[in-house]
Amino acid sequence: MKIKDFTSCIEEIAPLSYAESFDNVGLLVGDYNTQVTGVLITLDTLENVVDEAIEKKCNLIVSFHPIIFSGLKKLNGNNYVERVVLKAVKNDIAIYAMHTALDNSFQGVNAKICEVLGLQNKKLLIPQKNTIKKLTT
Repeated sequence: MKIKDFTSCIEEIAPLSYAESFDNVGLLVGDYNTQVTGVLITLDTLENVVDEAIEKKCNLIVSFHPIIFSGLKKLNGNNYVERVVLKAVKNDIAIYAMHTALDNSFQGVNAKICEVLGLQNKKLLIPQKNTIKKLTT
């Protein structure tokens, strides 16, 4: 299976179009045509997460929060974001982030919270563009 095949499955649940405009979701590091050897799921892509991926021979990290949020101006390892991205690139590890695409999904984070709380009559408070299909007759 290639990364693009794996991410296509994820995007059926949390389409990238569901993400907020300020967010950075999708494949942040890597190549969609790479064969997946293993997947590591995490909340945040920290340096020790990349170390774990290396140890477990996972070449795809699926993270809730994006490691690259507002862009990189340099890639010289002077801060933790640069170190993590450099380590991932050096070890051929792709990083995919879901964040608000999953938040806004009908099967995502907020849906699970509603389920755990036993909420009834759930509806979107501020619908994200492209999350509600038009009704046609």
